[in-house]
Amino acid sequence: MKFGLFIPQGWRHDLVGIDPAEQWSVMNSIAARADRGPWESIWVFDHFHTVPVATDQATHEAWTLMAAFAASTSRVRLGQMCTCISYRNPAYLAKVAATVDIISGGRTEMGIGAGWYEHEWLAYGYGFPPAPERLARLDEGVQIMKQAWTLGEATLNGKYYQVEGAICQPLPLQEGGIPLWVAGGGEKVTLRIAAQFAECTNFADGKAEVFAAKSEILKAHCERLDRDYDRIVKSTNIKVVLGENEADVERRLASIQAALAPHVGEKAATDYMEEYRGTAGVGTSEQVIERLLELKQLGLDYSILYSPEVAWDQSVLDQIESEIIPALS
Repeated sequence: MKFGLFIPQGWRHDLVGIDPAEQWSVMNSIAARADRGPWESIWVFDHFHTVPVATDQATHEAWTLMAAFAASTSRVRLGQMCTCISYRNPAYLAKVAATVDIISGGRTEMGIGAGWYEHEWLAYGYGFPPAPERLARLDEGVQIMKQAWTLGEATLNGKYYQVEGAICQPLPLQEGGIPLWVAGGGEKVTLRIAAQFAECTNFADGKAEVFAAKSEILKAHCERLDRDYDRIVKSTNIKVVLGENEADVERRLASIQAALAPHVGEKAATDYMEEYRGTAGVGTSEQVIERLLELKQLGLDYSILYSPEVAWDQSVLDQIESEIIPALS
């Protein structure tokens, strides 16, 4: 199993209390540690407003960070989980990603999805079209990016995107273009797009039963499209809170909730932290290893870990790097 690490960028209120002038230094230091360590990749989220409530706290922009990490790291691969196709024209996005790939020496991944966060869509003037339109935009956008990265230009007369000879030069350094990670578990459309175009998939819910069910649906789409299911990398995102024992885990969860509550309110903070309980990455190292081994047996190739504490306390990385990654790599 390969491991990626989400770099705190503020979206989950994970830079609260750090002066904005110091936030890049914090993010870059964690990226540098990953670059030296056993991590395969580093990741950011493509969002503009915080969760679980939109507040005035920092949320750094994903593709700006991609370019910065491309220049400041030398080994780890660089991804976003996931870029919203409708936030940027896909021909422009293909050009941006190709440039980042050049800067990084061929280390860029393209996590791509239809988008879901209505509050930021409306705030930024994108509207919020119904799911079928958002998914159709994803389908057309992926086709444009594939053309741009393999042919050096893209032409598509789609319902939502029209491009005519949009030049993408220089091409990405990676042969065949930048790997596409189609994120989401929509069974009829998203997983069909993944089966048709993606090198990798991502299911945000790290629960074994959900992963197994979505994998079977992906496999069925691959069979219909004559695509080799085994060649598609299967990934999931894992929220991580580690403790020496259950009491220590609860103490850490309470501490995270207490830091969040002044910004989002007690109820939102309580509800948000409930999303952590019972998930694969919350517990002792032994418990997390056991759950990840179960997922690995179900076909999980790649885990992308998110720690809400890492901007202030990197001891969680010590534990992951010394205990969890060696047990599963």
